[in-house]
Amino acid sequence: MFETKERKERVILLGVSVSDYDDVSSSLDELEDLAKTAGAVCVGRLIQKREQIHPTSYLGKGKIMELKDLLWETEADGIICDDELSPAQISNLKAELETKIMDRTLLILDIFAARASTSEGKIQVELAQLKYRQSRLTGLGTSLSRLGGGIGTRGPGEKKLEMDRRLIKSRISRLNQELKEVKRHREVTREHRNRENIPVAAIVGYTNAGKSTLLNYLTDAGILAEDKLFATLDPTTRVKKLPGGQKILLTDTVGFIRKLPHHLVEAFKSTLEEARYADILIHVADVSSPQMDEQMHIVYETLRELQALDKPVITAFNKIDTARCEYVPRDFRADRTVCISAKTGEGTEELLSAVEDILREQKIEVEKLYLYNEAGKIQIIRQYGELSKEEYREEGIYVKAYVPAFIYGRIC
Repeated sequence: MFETKERKERVILLGVSVSDYDDVSSSLDELEDLAKTAGAVCVGRLIQKREQIHPTSYLGKGKIMELKDLLWETEADGIICDDELSPAQISNLKAELETKIMDRTLLILDIFAARASTSEGKIQVELAQLKYRQSRLTGLGTSLSRLGGGIGTRGPGEKKLEMDRRLIKSRISRLNQELKEVKRHREVTREHRNRENIPVAAIVGYTNAGKSTLLNYLTDAGILAEDKLFATLDPTTRVKKLPGGQKILLTDTVGFIRKLPHHLVEAFKSTLEEARYADILIHVADVSSPQMDEQMHIVYETLRELQALDKPVITAFNKIDTARCEYVPRDFRADRTVCISAKTGEGTEELLSAVEDILREQKIEVEKLYLYNEAGKIQIIRQYGELSKEEYREEGIYVKAYVPAFIYGRIC
């Protein structure tokens, strides 16, 4: 028996630098990681410096000629541009190069399609893909789908392009309805959590920063955690008991990335809103990445777009086991910072203490002696607050605790 090894798609990466401040090289490094995640191999890259991206062909004529030679030399199957291409740019590049034309958005959508495992994730990805394709349809010009004479062929006819558009529009409408149902279910779940009054901490961060690894370490969630971009797509929520005894809900969210396609942000709004409705944000930053500062900026910008920056932020500088810092990393936008290794667990106790400190700041301190027949009130404190001291005395039970405002009237 002969084993046939699947041939990987060979691609050339393209980027355009329109400013001296553009770090196109590191952006192409990330694009190469995305291509690897999608199963392709990079065989070359080209960067062109221009005042602006060419509106009809992305690159200038001279660079396109250079690219033609590189395609022939490397036997590449296609190209991937580091920006979202317009329909005209795709069409013109295809005519010039006679090869497969892809862009960053298409690549990310492809990865998301492969990673989506829940029905919600699949609906969101398909919706984003259809919206992307809707404006990039190429039909058969004036050729009609119903031509010729005889019964059944009369009528105005319909262009294939129009038919494709109609089918896509219909499918988008159906998916939007399905997504509304999913969103309604998510809102019901969120309302149930609110009634339980358990605080929620959303784990956010750049893709591959170690969010899923952190949730796995803290809660044994068993989520797939790979050293790949977008290894986790569907959000996972687990209960965690803090050192003081209080329970919180930890939610893992989809990772952010530079040039995140707006189709995806729109389609994944219900998932990304987990960060918006959380009580605390745990921002995981990859301290081993040379692009950490830029990645953190992108995370904050995305959170700002989601209107999710009105809550306390703890930045966890992750992967200290692989990159020992010569300096202490800082994040002036965070309320607390800790250094951790989600892989080994180093620093996670300090992280949980930081979560506890922030939750404590939002509570009322209670110091009280309860009669023995009032023990039920202490149970309420255990359930919703943090019991820091409990002493059984002759006259009753002495308690020192931190409680949320909504139970204060019930225990005092």
